[in-house]
Amino acid sequence: MNIYLLRHGLAVERGPGAQGDDALRPLAPEGRAQLQNIARAMKKMRLEFDCLLSSPFTRAGQTAELIAEELQSKSRPVWCDELKPAGSAEKLISEIRRLRPVPENILLVGHEPYLSRLIARLVTGEEKAAIEIKKAGLCKLETADLRPGRCAQLHWLLTPAQMEGMV
Repeated sequence: MNIYLLRHGLAVERGPGAQGDDALRPLAPEGRAQLQNIARAMKKMRLEFDCLLSSPFTRAGQTAELIAEELQSKSRPVWCDELKPAGSAEKLISEIRRLRPVPENILLVGHEPYLSRLIARLVTGEEKAAIEIKKAGLCKLETADLRPGRCAQLHWLLTPAQMEGMV
């Protein structure tokens, strides 16, 4: 299984009061523009996904929808509470393992520092590693047996600038 992890694009800043709800912050216009370039780079890389799971936070959901639309994906994003910033890696892994048919290529859209901790856990077995995914950054892991703990290989981690350089 190839696991791709994408951090959401640049979001609007938190506002006062009800506008300060982190879960409701949408993508900023410059975040949308950057993600369109990221999607073009993903297209050039010939990436396709059997399954797209996204945090239900607005900016992550918008990121997943934009990528699915730009890649003309047959799969639509599915909201997954375990990709929220306070999600559980164990529960996320259990959810992925229950998917049928088993996806060959899965895209997970979420937040930092959760995604970096997930990568570290799957690659090293520990949640502490000097890994950071920039906003709109993309990582590829490969595993033959997805499980909590060390089970995956890190194939690459691309910054948005690297991806934009591809288009």
